[in-house]
Amino acid sequence: MEQHALEQLKTIAKVSTTYNHLEMTRRERLERWADSLERSPRPFLKTLHETEYQPIADRLALRDDDTPISVAFADPILRAAGMENDSYGEARRFFELSDEQLHDLVCFCHFGERVSAATLARRVRKMAAYKPGGFFAQLRAFFG
Repeated sequence: MEQHALEQLKTIAKVSTTYNHLEMTRRERLERWADSLERSPRPFLKTLHETEYQPIADRLALRDDDTPISVAFADPILRAAGMENDSYGEARRFFELSDEQLHDLVCFCHFGERVSAATLARRVRKMAAYKPGGFFAQLRAFFG
């Protein structure tokens, strides 16, 4: 993904620095990410190395081009919903995932150097559909 300064963009496009924030639920954001992965022009995406061994500050800043997270960030709907960049930390915050959940999606130790975008789309959809069981989870869902 190419990155340009705002001033550079203004020379080639009309740039608005104000936008309406799009409200999406966690499930909607995850479903949209899965859709983006299914539409990805790259059938295989890069993974991130050893996310679980990185110091927290380094882990949160991890990023690379052509990763599952960069596919999500390239989606204008997800950006309008508040996704700010394509870092590991931002994906964790924006999609409301635990380190363990995000690690299972993007880490090298699960897939090797590259992972199928279709495989990840299925995994993300499974996370989106998951509803925690148990009495207290049901109470939280009922009372909000």
